[in-house]
Amino acid sequence: MSTITASYNVTPNEPTPNVSLWLSESDQVARWSHTSTIYIYKENQTQNALERMRDSLSKILVHYHPLAGRLTWLEGGKVALNCNGKGVTLIEAESQKTMDDYGDFAPSEKLKNELIPPVDYSQPIEELPLLLVQLTRFKKGSSNNNNNNQLGLAIGVAFCHVLCDGLAAIRFINAWAKLTRGEVLDSIEMFPFLDRTIMNSTYPPRAPRFDHPELKPLPLKLGTTDTIEEQKKEKTAVILRLTSQQVEKLKKKTNDERPQKEETLRPYSRYEVIASHIWRCASKARELEDLQPTVVRVSADIRNRLNPPLPRNYFGNALAVALTPKCHTKELITNPLSHGAQKIREAIELLNDEYIRSQLDFIRCHEQLDRIRASYLDQGEPKNAPFYGNPNLTIVSWMSMPVYEADFGWGKPGYFGPGAVYPDGKAYIIRSSDEDGSLVVSAHLQTAHKELFKKFFYEDI
Repeated sequence: MSTITASYNVTPNEPTPNVSLWLSESDQVARWSHTSTIYIYKENQTQNALERMRDSLSKILVHYHPLAGRLTWLEGGKVALNCNGKGVTLIEAESQKTMDDYGDFAPSEKLKNELIPPVDYSQPIEELPLLLVQLTRFKKGSSNNNNNNQLGLAIGVAFCHVLCDGLAAIRFINAWAKLTRGEVLDSIEMFPFLDRTIMNSTYPPRAPRFDHPELKPLPLKLGTTDTIEEQKKEKTAVILRLTSQQVEKLKKKTNDERPQKEETLRPYSRYEVIASHIWRCASKARELEDLQPTVVRVSADIRNRLNPPLPRNYFGNALAVALTPKCHTKELITNPLSHGAQKIREAIELLNDEYIRSQLDFIRCHEQLDRIRASYLDQGEPKNAPFYGNPNLTIVSWMSMPVYEADFGWGKPGYFGPGAVYPDGKAYIIRSSDEDGSLVVSAHLQTAHKELFKKFFYEDI
């Protein structure tokens, strides 16, 4: 249990533009609720931590002033961003638990309720802060614990996804951390590029040039006509770790098993291999029928995929989604791992400039966005949104994000990951804090499939 000891509304410490900021199609289809992440620190040098964070937050918000604004609803399920300087929320809390009591910090309702700042979705959207941060100090360990002098702390972040994607959010956190530890911002990537109109694909909108199945309902479980029952089932999250040796073993196995006709292609990447492994293990754990169609949704940073490319410091959602070709469960499980990896690759390779701009036009041509927006409520229950779970998956790579640069003055985080249980079928691949090539997989599944998934995950390596 955690007790809130202080809560502040932090505003920019200088006047900022009071304007309405145009939101791109990529922003409009993002969840309007908050994405939760958590940073865990083992160091104890946290004197005046909140005071320093509060001071530097007011300074960094001058540059990132849209974060201090508020959303409002428009017709057709669209939202607008009012840069009105209302501020963000910064909370200080104390936990009655030690760091060890939380184990591997796998997302759970208990972890979210104790370490992630609460968002009151009963309030009008115009009143909801777009950023909330909670610093929680852990209780000192018992005397018989080897880490008995270690208190440690958590920084829980709730970031409104409409504002930006994960990379932009991480860059904001890193810039804020740098100011907090008394350094100056000396890189262009730490200052946001705020003009989202450069994402405006065409005007007037052109007809989409592709069918875009990634924005339509996905395959259903055989014998069902909707996803209602699947969505009702209890969900959980599991943290699985892969050593660098295990990662390389999976890569070698996958590339060695490629059909001869594919041997001239470039080797499969870490993401393609690990995503294929997750897909296969989930299909086995779900005990799907042999002829069950299944697909994986992949998302990619499009800053360098558009022509011309977006600025590296673009602050917004620069994401596009693609879908693997359909395959059957038996096909996925009985073929070598390279079979799934090739399908993952085919999805990624779809995302060129022409396909991305067609996808943006597809979104613009919809008067009602509710059916294609992943608008999940805080509890993870979908509201007028597609269901991407059983028998399908969404596999997200956070491997390239600089998440361990968030040093606020008491060292780098020892752990970073999702702070809440997300809908069934979501998986994240993250670099571990050891920075030695090892990885962390945070998989969000139906509770009934958790143990089998863990079993196959390691058994199949």
